[in-house]
Amino acid sequence: MPGVSSSAARPSNRPSARAGFIPEGTRDVLPPEWSQREALRARLSACFSAWGYRGVEVPALEFASADHPQDALAFKLIDSGGQVLSLRSEFTTAVGRLVRSRFPQGPFPLRLQYGGRLWLRALNSELGRLREFNQMGVELIGVQTAQSDAELLHLAAAALETAGVQAQLEVGYPGFVDAVLEDAGLNGEARAAVHDAIDRKSGADVDLLAAQHGLSGAVRGTLHALTDLYGGPEVLDAAQALAPGLRAQEAVAHLRRVAALYGGPLLFDLGVSRRYGYYTGLTFRAYSAGLNQPVLGGGRYDLPGGLPGAGFAVGLERLMQALAPVLPPEPEVVLALDLASARAARAQGLHAELAWTDDTAELRAFSAARGIRRWVSDSPSGLTFTELAFTDLNSTEVTA
Repeated sequence: MPGVSSSAARPSNRPSARAGFIPEGTRDVLPPEWSQREALRARLSACFSAWGYRGVEVPALEFASADHPQDALAFKLIDSGGQVLSLRSEFTTAVGRLVRSRFPQGPFPLRLQYGGRLWLRALNSELGRLREFNQMGVELIGVQTAQSDAELLHLAAAALETAGVQAQLEVGYPGFVDAVLEDAGLNGEARAAVHDAIDRKSGADVDLLAAQHGLSGAVRGTLHALTDLYGGPEVLDAAQALAPGLRAQEAVAHLRRVAALYGGPLLFDLGVSRRYGYYTGLTFRAYSAGLNQPVLGGGRYDLPGGLPGAGFAVGLERLMQALAPVLPPEPEVVLALDLASARAARAQGLHAELAWTDDTAELRAFSAARGIRRWVSDSPSGLTFTELAFTDLNSTEVTA
């Protein structure tokens, strides 16, 4: 092969490179999972549309940028002109770029929905061990109010109900922790280290860092208490009493307004901190029983230029995991013995595969392997269904 050395052309003996293998962190999707996932995608999109969120599509290839929040995790490649590109690793940045270039004047608020594949290079991310996965989501751009935050919580709950997933919404506000650390006089690397310890709920590390930086006993107690600020509405009362600073009090007041507008059950995690580096206000996740990763997550952020935005993304693979015990069976498929009966069966809403041969034995063997229980043929009196009984090779005819 011109331009390729013989050593580069030799096939690898590693198992991952042999025929039949796929890269680690990727997976094949087979029926019926594919059908169920696409039906789920359609239901979610219809739900978003009903709330006024219009669909957009952004390229899977992006210009690589060190400023991108996922730059360190993105797959990189170089095009023929030497430009460094990356595969799309999250949607919010791409949709934000689209809004700035395509909707500079709005009208705002701008409600958009998106969906597609994402790719991450790392295998140890919070997304588990998948490096290629599917997301759908929404963005609400141009407004920054308690009402707009509550709208997203309502829509998240509606999306989960549409999907048939029971999940608990968990709300945070990373700025609350930052405000407390600011009031404690922590800055730079010291603040970042305490942020990380609080986010990991490590009271021991918080105590150690507070001692290293010479903080008073009262301040140490306040920082330690941040790791335990998790629960129902009572958490907001505890947070209000714990942090008297103006920024912290404003954060708690905003959460109270959003919770009142939402009106449904919420859990609060006010120890959420470093894991949401680009969020500027309320954040939220949804957890389903039996999964240690959220099925949905999002929050408030600022686009370059200061335009406010908020949104959330739904992981389709995660939803499929949550739905696994209750997923419906595939629709019945019949085998049509001629084109006319196939058309007639489909007109009645049936899924019909078309026979490719007149060899009854071959068709019967295929039907048994495929799980097809009925054949259909056309007759003057209508569709005739042949019920297959594979145990005794008998069949009965039923005319529709």
